[in-house]
Formats: sequence, C-alpha cells, structure tokens
Amino acid sequence: MLPVIMDSKKLALLCRDLADNKKAENIAVLNVQHVSSVTDYFVIASGTSQPHLRAIVEEITSRLRDEHDIRPTRTDGPVTGAWMVLDFFDVIVHVMHTEARARYDLEGLWGDAAKVKPKKKAVAKAKAKTTREPKIKTRN
Repeated sequence: MLPVIMDSKKLALLCRDLADNKKAENIAVLNVQHVSSVTDYFVIASGTSQPHLRAIVEEITSRLRDEHDIRPTRTDGPVTGAWMVLDFFDVIVHVMHTEARARYDLEGLWGDAAKVKPKKKAVAKAKAKTTREPKIKTRN
C-alpha cells in the first residue's frame, strides 16, 4: 500500500500537536513559503533538558512513521545536543533547548514569515492550563 501524501500545512500542524503531546514549550509554526525557497513551514519547539528534547523528537518521528508512514528525509543535531532538526522536506522541525532557542532566535531571523495560529481548541486548552485555580482542601 502506498503512503498517503499529506499536505505541508497539515504535516506542520500535526508536528506541533505531537510536540505538544510531550509538553514541548512555546511551540511556533511559521509559514515560510513566501520568504524561503527551501521549505514551506518551520515548526519550532522548546524543551527544558536533553531527555525532554529526545522525548519530543521521538514522539514526532515514531508517531509519523508508525501512523502515517512518514520519515524525515534528514535529521541533524546530536542526540545529546541542544538543537535537533527533522527535515520532512516541506516541513522542517526545530527542537531546541530553551537557551539555544533564545540565542539563535529563529522567529526573529524569519520575522517576515507568517505565524500559523493554533486552533481555537488548542488555545482554549492552553488557557485552561494557565488559568486553572488550585484546588483547596477543606475540612468539614
């Protein structure tokens, strides 16, 4: 059976969702079609430690492979590094340690690229996480 071709925007959004599954931070999707001839989308996600970065990368690569028969054409960055890149041709995923992300500022470098906004459901989920009040136990 031949794999189903997925359009680049759908793949980028799926990569964002898979990174979110592993609690990646500050996930951004940039539409670089009009400012780059190399790819259509960048997905940029931060992790807080090397094990966190590896978990994010593993979630993306294994789920895309197992569920969609999609594999990166190339990967770059050591497993123990602060920046790993997954190249899916039309989508390039950057998984970066928070300090490396601040240092290299890809969003600033690609400032002319349009940001793809998350779905309303994802925004509501993120707001619920940050505005949830702690439960207070009371004795009766």
